[in-house]
Amino acid sequence: MVPASLYKPLYLILITLLTLFVFSRYHRIKPISEYRQNSYHLLTISLVAFLILFIGLRPVSYKYFVDMGSYAHWYSTMLSGSQFYFDSTTDNILFDNLFAWWGSEQLGYTSFFLLVATIYFGASYLGIKKLFPNDTLAAYIVFLAAFSTFSYATNGIKAGAAASLFILALGYRDNLKVCIPLVLLSWGFHHSMIMVVAAFVVTLFIKNPKIYFVGWVFCFLMAAAHVSYFAEFFSGFTTDHGAEYLLTEGGDEGTKGGFRIDFILYSAVPVVVGWYAVFRKNIKLTNLYKNLLNLYLCLNGVWMLCMYAAFTNRIAYLSWFLYPIVLIYPFLQEQWGKNRYKAFSLVMLGHLGFTLFMDIVYYG
Repeated sequence: MVPASLYKPLYLILITLLTLFVFSRYHRIKPISEYRQNSYHLLTISLVAFLILFIGLRPVSYKYFVDMGSYAHWYSTMLSGSQFYFDSTTDNILFDNLFAWWGSEQLGYTSFFLLVATIYFGASYLGIKKLFPNDTLAAYIVFLAAFSTFSYATNGIKAGAAASLFILALGYRDNLKVCIPLVLLSWGFHHSMIMVVAAFVVTLFIKNPKIYFVGWVFCFLMAAAHVSYFAEFFSGFTTDHGAEYLLTEGGDEGTKGGFRIDFILYSAVPVVVGWYAVFRKNIKLTNLYKNLLNLYLCLNGVWMLCMYAAFTNRIAYLSWFLYPIVLIYPFLQEQWGKNRYKAFSLVMLGHLGFTLFMDIVYYG
């Protein structure tokens, strides 16, 4: 078995090699070419299957996978062989009850982690395949190379699985009979998705990107001024556990808080790309991209209003799980220009570079 300490280095090595592989092909595409990466369907499927097994069968480790150890302990001491009853009062009604039932049937926590990894990598793949049908491999690798992807595959697994289900729901945005149940599933997996669901509904009715760009700038100014009113306001719409996050300012070990200029600069990249696409290149945007961009701007703006809260990265993730999709969508699915594939390849490389810098230098 691979030691827990090697999982993240091996993951980063794999994603780096795959990124360089795709970069070398997209960077050379001629402007008039219609070349796409759909010929790598088998490679993409194999990658998804490998990640499910690699991450799903990882060893239990408090040190390297944090929450995983807590789940394993909870399973071993409280759930295994217990009598199952459906708890309608729990915060995460689907995830928590599924975990309790899994324990009552003594199916083993290893198989449960494998199931969650299947949802995380499988649902995100299927959603990305729907959103990027001709560039699935490239788009999926960008998703895997995102700063928060590995962490939510191994640590914040409830939120990660919920986010992947929401990505799948976005892939079926034009088919409400499929989209709505998936959105509700994502909410059932983690209560924090209520904010994402609410923002999603808002973007269905308010569609002008200019409103969201102005709102994002306003949220940035409120964060810079350390206005705490909004965190107190949002705490009234969440669970007691969520309210504790919002009303407790970070600063201790593991709960970094304060004015996170690093997070703001990272979050701003899709915003700048979107602004350039909308106001400088005047691209005739599809409704889907406008919805994705508006949703990201709305969610990231809410995070900035709550930036000083403890575990601010967990609030930021509610927009960051959309980050890779919003970042690359205009290059692959919109009429960005004759050099859009080359531009995409450079963005893809920079995206990976940020993750490597944060993991190896900033946090390393």
